[in-house]
Amino acid sequence: MAEAEEQETGSLEESTDESEEEESEEEPKLKYERLSNGVTEILQKDAASCMTVHDKFLALGTHYGKVYLLDVQGNITQKFDVSPVKINQISLDESGEHMGVCSEDGKVQVFGLYSGEEFHETFDCPIKIIAVHPHFVRSSCKQFVTGGKKLLLFERSWMNRWKSAVLHEGEGNIRSVKWRGHLIAWANNMGVKIFDIISKQRITNVPRDDISLRPDMYPCSLCWKDNVTLIIGWGTSVKVCSVKERHASEMRDLPSRYVEIVSQFETEFYISGLAPLCDQLVVLSYVKEISEKTEREYCARPRLDIIQPLSETCEEISSDALTVRGFQENECRDYHLEYSEGESLFYIVSPRDVVVAKERDQDDHIDWLLEKKKYEEALMAAEISQKNIKRHKILDIGLAYINHLVERGDYDIAARKCQKILGKNAALWEYEVYKFKEIGQLKAISPYLPRGDPVLKPLIYEMILHEFLESDYEGFATLIREWPGDLYNNSVIVQAVRDHLKKDSQNKTLLKTLAELYTYDKNYGNALEIYLTLRHKDVFQLIHKHNLFSSIKDKIVLLMDFDSEKAVDMLLDNEDKISIKKVVEELEDRPELQHVLTFFQTAKYLHKLFKRDHHKGQRYHEKQISLYAEYDRPNLLPFLRDSTHCPLEKALEICQQRNFVEETVYLLSRMGNSRSALKMIMEELHDVDKAIEFAKEQDDGELWEDLILYSIDKPPFITGLLNNIGTHVDPILLIHRIKEGMEIPNLRDSLVKILQDYNLQILLREGCKKILVADSLSLLKKMHRTQMKGVLVDEENICESCLSPILPSDAAKPFSVVVFHCRHMFHKECLPMPSMNSAAQFCNICSAKNRGPGSAILEMKK
Repeated sequence: MAEAEEQETGSLEESTDESEEEESEEEPKLKYERLSNGVTEILQKDAASCMTVHDKFLALGTHYGKVYLLDVQGNITQKFDVSPVKINQISLDESGEHMGVCSEDGKVQVFGLYSGEEFHETFDCPIKIIAVHPHFVRSSCKQFVTGGKKLLLFERSWMNRWKSAVLHEGEGNIRSVKWRGHLIAWANNMGVKIFDIISKQRITNVPRDDISLRPDMYPCSLCWKDNVTLIIGWGTSVKVCSVKERHASEMRDLPSRYVEIVSQFETEFYISGLAPLCDQLVVLSYVKEISEKTEREYCARPRLDIIQPLSETCEEISSDALTVRGFQENECRDYHLEYSEGESLFYIVSPRDVVVAKERDQDDHIDWLLEKKKYEEALMAAEISQKNIKRHKILDIGLAYINHLVERGDYDIAARKCQKILGKNAALWEYEVYKFKEIGQLKAISPYLPRGDPVLKPLIYEMILHEFLESDYEGFATLIREWPGDLYNNSVIVQAVRDHLKKDSQNKTLLKTLAELYTYDKNYGNALEIYLTLRHKDVFQLIHKHNLFSSIKDKIVLLMDFDSEKAVDMLLDNEDKISIKKVVEELEDRPELQHVLTFFQTAKYLHKLFKRDHHKGQRYHEKQISLYAEYDRPNLLPFLRDSTHCPLEKALEICQQRNFVEETVYLLSRMGNSRSALKMIMEELHDVDKAIEFAKEQDDGELWEDLILYSIDKPPFITGLLNNIGTHVDPILLIHRIKEGMEIPNLRDSLVKILQDYNLQILLREGCKKILVADSLSLLKKMHRTQMKGVLVDEENICESCLSPILPSDAAKPFSVVVFHCRHMFHKECLPMPSMNSAAQFCNICSAKNRGPGSAILEMKK
């Protein structure tokens, strides 16, 4: 029958983890497994009635009166035949060296597991509970309590005899007891009591809430969270009680301690067991449900809930329905919840099954994420907790993630994740590349392939390049630009590109890529030829980078055709490699190229050469005159002004042939023929302002005379002269020559302007005079102040004439010294006598150097 039941319920992994909300995405808090090995063997022939847990081992009692000691894996280590009937309870002290057992036939045994110490007693009624002192191993704590119809305390006296004392009776059978420290808590039909073993006082009574429930069918569950916190579960009610010290002023005849209920709430189902979990509670519940078909009540799977107690309610953290063997036949009293405080292990005990629940660790968290296909979260969790995980490896999770993405069709994401997951593992990279090739997604992984550390086999890169070359020329070109040339066999790829060019010889993308491949292979000549054919902007960079100037001496025309501005700059910057003569000779047959783009100043070779240095290309200045006249007249006049090497006669001839008046005027004036130049301005340009400006520049009286003579019969010219002549020629000379009766436009305004200009000149002169006088006076005062200052004369100074010290060695002797403003000093007797015409004396030294005479400023006598 046990085998059939085993097949019916299935494994714990398939059934115990199931919750009522199977589709929920919320991760469970606990994980479960059946206690197997020896336990399976025991429960095939017997049924579990009780169990207690120690950190080192387990003790299991059965309905056939057997007690088994088990290791944490469920293996039997020891067996005790205690009674022929059901074992009601087993109790262990904290050391795990002493065990107390009570059975349905009234037998009570307390014995040492590793010593001969033993106590036997048989009562005339079933003993439901037993609890040994937590420190029973100590000689002063040889105490235990039993419970049937009354609660008895047994303790060993000083003569090794056991004596008993009744702690409580008269309120029905004692069905639950828990001993912690100096406090004993028990439950009978009426409620829960707590006894202080030190003061020998009962300190509280917590009454039962639902008295309608049979206490033998729905027993009370007790659990000490710590030495002063008791958790009571009975029926559907949970109470958290705290034992507190009573203040001395409140003592009187009351116990020294009292109990305060700090939290109380109701649960949905009947409670079969309680256990603490940090500040939360683990609750084992017995569940009854009503069938929708038969409308009859039946026993459902028990639940293990984690709840957060609040003052008057609770918050459910997690809830799991457990498929234990034979749950359909179990009652509330058949389930027990035991726990190991040290390891947070929880044992769900039923007659046919023992299930272990434990907190999920990081490995379990990762398992759940992988099961839910949350690979990215699993990978992140593994990276964060890599020191704590034991069953998982980051690499394995990452590879599973890549496979999942590939299966889902997210090839680009999968390829991008390879960078992080595969890292520097070249073998894995190559494996993944072949996997992407099998599914036809080499293009997806190509942007993420390692290019430095590690470097894959050249075949890998060539395989991807061939893939692009067959279907995507632009992508192929991009990879060639981005990948270093040493990743693959360059000659193989060059040959492949040339084969494709046989089919499409004018394909610019392939040609450009071939040029780049030639550059990687240092075949710069072929690369340069392709770039020039394509008129590609990189041609200049290629020439500079690889110093290919010797290769472009016969390609200057092509470069100028392509980009004259860059070509001119490059040629001028590298005159030492390509001479000016060579450039001009190359352009000789195409003269328009020398200035074809001269509308842009920076695009002329000879023009830029002249701008850089007026003398370097002097042998070509005559040629430049013709070129400027033909292609770039705006720059002709500036060139004529700046050049000191151009032949003026040739330039004049060219300008006169083309009737370039401004240039001809400049050349005539530069050649000294100012009168002809002025005549051309007046006769050809008819521009009085320009004629006046020209006369001003030359500043020649004869030119002004010619200008006045030419303008005297032309009223507009007279107006222009009247408006501009005032500061260079006396206007009266012009006004006297004006014929009477001639109408001159704006004469009045012109005369007013002449008067205003005259007044302005007078004001300027007066202003300048005032400034001059003020500055002279200021400087005179400054000079006077300076000359009034004293001059230091000491023994270091010498006479500039006799070169002896200026001061006598004997200060008592009379002396006379003359000091000039120039700081030269003389003995008075060393100076020549002043002339009879002037009594002023001057410094001989300064007068001899023509620095101007300095008069004596100080005469010292004693």
